[in-house]
Amino acid sequence: MVRVSATSNSVSEGSKKPVIAIAGAGAIGCFVGGMMALGQKDVRFLARPRIATMLLKHGLRITDFSGFDNRIAPAALKLSTDPSVFAEADIILVTVKSGATQQIAESIAEHAPNTAVVVSLQNGVSNADTLRAALPGRDVRAGMVAYNVINAGDGRFHRGVSGKIVVEAGEGEIGKTIAAPHLDVFESSDMRAVQWGKLLINLNNALNALSGRPLRDQVLDRDWRRIFAAQISEAMAALSAEGIEPRSATPLPTKWLPAIMRLPTPLYKIIAARNLKIDPEARSSMWEDLQAGRKTEIDELQGAVIKLCEKHGLTAPTCSRVMALIKECETRAGGSPKLSPAEVRGGLDSTR
Repeated sequence: MVRVSATSNSVSEGSKKPVIAIAGAGAIGCFVGGMMALGQKDVRFLARPRIATMLLKHGLRITDFSGFDNRIAPAALKLSTDPSVFAEADIILVTVKSGATQQIAESIAEHAPNTAVVVSLQNGVSNADTLRAALPGRDVRAGMVAYNVINAGDGRFHRGVSGKIVVEAGEGEIGKTIAAPHLDVFESSDMRAVQWGKLLINLNNALNALSGRPLRDQVLDRDWRRIFAAQISEAMAALSAEGIEPRSATPLPTKWLPAIMRLPTPLYKIIAARNLKIDPEARSSMWEDLQAGRKTEIDELQGAVIKLCEKHGLTAPTCSRVMALIKECETRAGGSPKLSPAEVRGGLDSTR
């Protein structure tokens, strides 16, 4: 994996800046696109009318756990609700929810030049494949954003957890082009391992949504971490059977994660403090989806683990239980159910 400095740029001095289009100005799209725009990149945002109206009223404010706080005025934003915004794009960063991948691919096919590089910065492990199938002959690359971002309202998008961006290596050094101050980008030639490493961490998204608690409070509860560890163990068994060695999305080796999660909280806090920064505002995107009554990405997360387990004749009782609870919440459309760890475990073995 190669780190790309925010000060480097693949475009020579005085040449035209590449046009970077954000395909889906939601939480991740606004944060990443905002950081690039603050870094003097030529960024165009495709947003739904609700988000566009908010940004035109308040501007785009970017904050994070480190105290970073900056704002782009409404007049300085290149914002559109029409996919024709892709017409001049050199790079398109796809940041829509997984369920909208096919639809955004069709818009890209219709409006973007064939030369535009398309990068999926989405959760899960299959979105880049969906884009490739819908955009034959185009340069489509997988990507991964290791941190979460919440829409805090009034145009503010807040990164609550430390992490990095990784994009698939290829011609043109796209990572150098999208890197900006406070937005370091890494490149990797093994994105399958990178994406599965991130998916393991994302298995906690559903637990945070079910708990209704701030992320930091939830992960400091050993009973919640035990459920998280059980899910990771189920996924790692399936990945071993598949011959995939996931690459950690945190400074901690992936193989250590289940044991670390099961540690007594005082010991866990020491390790977490050295390797992960989480502020009090942090929540998972799945919690935000439940609160807004939206369909979640549970099929792309726990669902992907269950599917891989079934392929190899393995079971995933914890992931299956968590997925069923999230599906119930989606049907009920009442926000987070604020369950306890015992309620989530149900009839599962509590010692797992």
